[in-house]
Amino acid sequence: MNTIIFDSQKVAPSKVVCIARNYVAHIEELKNEMPSEMSIFIKPNSSITDELSVPPFGECHYEGEITFLIKNNKFAGVGFGLDLTLRDVQSRLKEKGLSWEKAKAFDRAAVFSKFVDFDGKDVDKLKIELYINGELKQEGDTSLMIYKPHEIFEESKKYFTFFDFDLLMTGTPKGVGTFKKGDVFSGRIYYDGEIIIEKDWVVK
Repeated sequence: MNTIIFDSQKVAPSKVVCIARNYVAHIEELKNEMPSEMSIFIKPNSSITDELSVPPFGECHYEGEITFLIKNNKFAGVGFGLDLTLRDVQSRLKEKGLSWEKAKAFDRAAVFSKFVDFDGKDVDKLKIELYINGELKQEGDTSLMIYKPHEIFEESKKYFTFFDFDLLMTGTPKGVGTFKKGDVFSGRIYYDGEIIIEKDWVVK
């Protein structure tokens, strides 16, 4: 099983639960329809990694996301996540009315920083930023989300059992795009204006 770091220990999430189309500006940049209900999908444990690399197939986009670690049926940790998406594969499958797991759930498609303790804290004080080669590409906070983190969690629990250390990704703000080997990513999570997570990756 692939692992992440939470509170200085290695733990193995069984899955990553994700929401699509949760920031209006991101929906508009991809020219998608506004959702009439939550669109939820899963990435398996085999997609989890702490390394960022260009997959050998498809046009891959980065999507930076505030990500929560679940323990005892609540938000116990928070970290920075990259939801990698094979955009051309996804578009082709959607046009045919087919499921698009191949575009979202492939190996190494869920890239994470370490996770820090978040028990009892206010999700509305969180903000995300993603820099690539020193340039700010994405930023957002919970005020820009269509569905707030606790709403996503409650809806997801209707369909999926969350085991301890499972992860919940909350959608990506505008600014997604392609990347290449050698690019330097810097993901940051702020809480009440202070950086609580900062992770750098050099794309392999």
